[in-house]
Formats: sequence, C-alpha cells, structure tokens
Amino acid sequence: MFSYTLKRTFNSIIVVLVIITVTFALMHSIPGGPFTNEKKIPDAIMKNIEARYKLNDPLWKQYTDYLVNLAHFDLGPSFKYPGRTVNDIIGESFPVSLQLGAASIAIAIFIGIPAGVISALRQNKWQDYLTMFFTTIGISVPSFVIATALVYVFAIKLQLLPAAMWGGVEYMILPAIALAGMPMAFIARLTRSSMLEVLGQDYIKTAKAKGLPQHIILYRHALKNALIPVVTYIGPMAAGILTGSFIIETIFAIPGLGRHFVTSIYNRDYTVILGVTVFYSILVVGLNMLVDLIYPLLDPRIKLSTKREE
Repeated sequence: MFSYTLKRTFNSIIVVLVIITVTFALMHSIPGGPFTNEKKIPDAIMKNIEARYKLNDPLWKQYTDYLVNLAHFDLGPSFKYPGRTVNDIIGESFPVSLQLGAASIAIAIFIGIPAGVISALRQNKWQDYLTMFFTTIGISVPSFVIATALVYVFAIKLQLLPAAMWGGVEYMILPAIALAGMPMAFIARLTRSSMLEVLGQDYIKTAKAKGLPQHIILYRHALKNALIPVVTYIGPMAAGILTGSFIIETIFAIPGLGRHFVTSIYNRDYTVILGVTVFYSILVVGLNMLVDLIYPLLDPRIKLSTKREE
C-alpha cells in the first residue's frame, strides 16, 4: 500500500507538471497579453507594467520562476485584480464552491444509487420505467434549463426559496439540485446496469440457492461489486463539481471558483488561469488516487500492488 501510494504520488506530480507546462505554453502562444485589451497606454507605462509583473522576462525564466514560487505555495498576483493574489482568490471563492459541490454530490449519491438499485431489482416494472424516464431527462436536459425551471417554480411562483445570491442553506437548495441533476441521473444508470450484471453472476445464484435472505445478498454480495463503476465515475465528477460550475454560479449569482476559472481566460489573467488549473489538477489526481484506494475495500480481489512489489 505504501509503495503504491508513493508511486502514485510521484506519477501525480509528473502529471501536474505536464499540465502546467502545456497550459503555460498555450497561454503564451496566443497573440497579445493581459494588458493589450486596455485603452491605449503609452509605451513607457506599458513597459513599467510588464516589468512589475515580470512579463518582459524570457519565457523560460517566467516558467522556472513560476515553478519555484509554486513549490512555496505562492501562485502569484492577479493581473486584473490589483492588490489580490491568486491564493486570495482561491481562498475566498473555493469554500463557497466546496459547500455547493458537497451538497450536490450528496444529492447525486444518496438519490442516484438507491434509484439505480431499485430500478435493477424491479427491472421492466413501473419503478424501472419511472427511474429511466427521469434519468433520461437528467442527462439530456442542460443544467441551466433545470436551474431556470427551478427558479421559476420555487422562487417566482411558489416563493418558497430565494432566486439567487448566497447567504445560507436556503440559498443552496436550488443551485445544488440543478448542479446534481446530470450526475445523479448518470449514477442511477451506472448503478442499474452494474447491478443487473452482478445479479446475473454465478455467486449470486449460489447465494440464492443457499436460501440467504434478499437483503443479505443485496448488501453483502451484490452492491459492493456493483458500486465499482460508480466509484470510478464519482472521482472526476467530484473534482468537477467541487471546483464550481460557471453556468450555475452565474445564474444564481454565487461567488464561487467557477466564475474566476472562466473570466480569467477572457481577461488573459495568466496567474489566475495557471493557479486555478493547478488547483483543479491536484484535486482531480488526488480524488482519482482516493478512488483507487477505495477499490480493494469494495472488492478484495482487486490488489493495488503485486506481491513482488510488496
């Protein structure tokens, strides 16, 4: 386990370095710069601005300086938000995206998995058809349409919940449901298909032949194996949701990280682009590693390393 974790950590560092290099190269390959869209600035002032942010240094020096600062957890200053650093922006906006994302993930998991299990157990019955109907809607309808419908019904017509802004649990309900729509539907479908496959295995038939109760067969023998594809999907899904959704955050006026991730690209804010990309990458590789560590707990046949490596 230790050697596997060490190896995965090393590989993750390599992956993050590749992502930083590619992102850095792409940013600087596009003509223009962070201050080219501003009103006409005298050349002398422009040179001073570039010197202040070290944009007049050779690219290799900017790249190595960024890596050195990153090693000290310094993501640099924002070019578009004077007086603020990328660390400040992530520190202020990520907790909001984290709360919203955690609520969305909880909704997606605690509704999606039971719905998929019930659908598999009641295959070709009305419960199965009803679940497939709603999961098809959840996958095919974009999140901004779901968000708009929720706002119209629950905020405007029924006036039960606030339509926008961020200030408490009641402000979280509608955006969390809108953000959880597609993942919940996808988890339900994954769980259903995986459960149907597992329920047809010989060891399940043997357990039934021995007369084991239905709930023992379901929870002890079927569900754990059926959840492996679901857990695989949850890893990257969680990273995507936790780092914020630009569309949902824009519709509900939520001050999350997703908004900065998109606006930084429009603004050519190099340090914010790199900082948010690095943060997102670390979150993705970290959650994928966590998923790999969970596999043996669900299925003991899965080994993280061979005996020779141990």
